[in-house]
Amino acid sequence: MNENIGLQLSRAPRIWRAVLDQRLAPLGLTQTRWVTLYHLWQMPEGQPQCDLARAIGVEAPSLVRTLDQLCEQGLVERHPCDQDRRTKRIHLTKQATPLLEKIDAIVKQARAEMLAGLEEDDQQKLGEILGRIEANGMALLNPDGSKDDDC
Repeated sequence: MNENIGLQLSRAPRIWRAVLDQRLAPLGLTQTRWVTLYHLWQMPEGQPQCDLARAIGVEAPSLVRTLDQLCEQGLVERHPCDQDRRTKRIHLTKQATPLLEKIDAIVKQARAEMLAGLEEDDQQKLGEILGRIEANGMALLNPDGSKDDDC
């Protein structure tokens, strides 16, 4: 068994994000803002705020300040949910599209460079292995199988 695999698994995402932070800094984006925007762009339109927080891996209250800043920049809007006015749905604005296209191009280029030397089959297998590790970890964190739907 590779005793260093845990360290490698924790180090790789930090390096990945550091590369992206460095390349996205000229766009005036902090990591928190670009991660939030990019996740929102990848999700169906009008996500509940708590679902967005869950996808990013933060607590819903922690996301509030970032969304406030993105609203001030005119990149996102919050709308009350028709079924539950306590729930806010998050929508990207048209102003966000050009910025997200730039982010996406930078992310794709960085991904290609970070995965350089890995064949397509290796990348596929890596994705499967990481998915299995993630599922195992989630099962350990939540052994009864219940979902935390409380925002």
